[in-house]
Amino acid sequence: MKSYLVGGAVRDRLLGLPVHERDWVVVGATEQVLLEAGYKKADVDFPVFLHPETGDEYALARIERKTGPGYKGFVVEAGPEISLQQDLARRDLTVNALAEDEDGHLIDHFHGRDDLEHRVLRHITPAFEEDPVRILRVARFAARFGALGFSIAPETLCLMARMATSEELKSLKPERVWQEMRKALGEKQPGLFFETLYECGALAVLIPSLHRVLKDGSASASSDPLVALAHASSTSSDPRVRFAAVMYAAAKGETVADLCGRLRVERDYSELLERVVQHGPAFSELGGAAAGGVLDLLEQTGAFQQADRFRLFLDACLALWPEAAPGNGQRLQQALAAARGIDAKLLLEAGFSGVALGAELKRRRIEAIRQHEAKG
Repeated sequence: MKSYLVGGAVRDRLLGLPVHERDWVVVGATEQVLLEAGYKKADVDFPVFLHPETGDEYALARIERKTGPGYKGFVVEAGPEISLQQDLARRDLTVNALAEDEDGHLIDHFHGRDDLEHRVLRHITPAFEEDPVRILRVARFAARFGALGFSIAPETLCLMARMATSEELKSLKPERVWQEMRKALGEKQPGLFFETLYECGALAVLIPSLHRVLKDGSASASSDPLVALAHASSTSSDPRVRFAAVMYAAAKGETVADLCGRLRVERDYSELLERVVQHGPAFSELGGAAAGGVLDLLEQTGAFQQADRFRLFLDACLALWPEAAPGNGQRLQQALAAARGIDAKLLLEAGFSGVALGAELKRRRIEAIRQHEAKG
């Protein structure tokens, strides 16, 4: 039995990047051998086990045979007769098919090191076409490594374009698409994820409304998803802000509920996008608003009760309306500070209650905002 460090850990070490997870392939063993050695089964569908001491994932060398549509249409065969080269050949990209033996010697059957040096993302075999998830993974790796100068090999991009026209891509479950998209939103250049999907034609199948907006083209951040996403990425690392920025224009062509429901996004993502769609235009026009309009926007965006969510709203607006954002954002924050200076408890002590309390609180907050801005 031999174990080999494989995949991302080897790739990232060669790139001089931090290694956060280590995955291993075991050759010449069976499931029973690993269980008797104290490894614990980690996956019901695949022969993957957890090391009893380190917790690293150890997988039996395996091959996969295509038996049906979709990314789950495979039969897995694992056993002591499967070689390391056979296992590595089933992977997506050459740079992800690198391995090291227990002595640290590099094993490179598919010239992955050359592609690392030349900054190329290249598929290994035509079997790449059998798994539609690989389109999303390549797009995500483009977003992760684009800053290092990586690009997708022309032949791989052509293969992805052919895959985009097949029924395989349509078989992807929304949850799987969102899983890759959410990861991509956290990468250094998330715009490359969407650019890649658009370029190969996959975006038209996966997120048609976003594809249509990109196809129409626009010069303003609020109408160009990639411009907005670039602004968001430069000012915020929060994937929710980036999601709202890139999806804002697409969400204006359909309801946020429909768009987010189809993608199966988490509630906090959809709530922020909804807030930006509803109240972002008011933010962009805040320069001409009276004190009462400023207070209305603060109330509608949850500024008094949900400070964290209000901050996310502001960050998304900064990305979508960069020209108006500095002055408008500052005005909102200063108005919020002035309005918070009105103590509702003092109004209660003065005898206000019910509807009268709410009306008086609003009146005094507007006056506080007005006086603060008059001083400025």
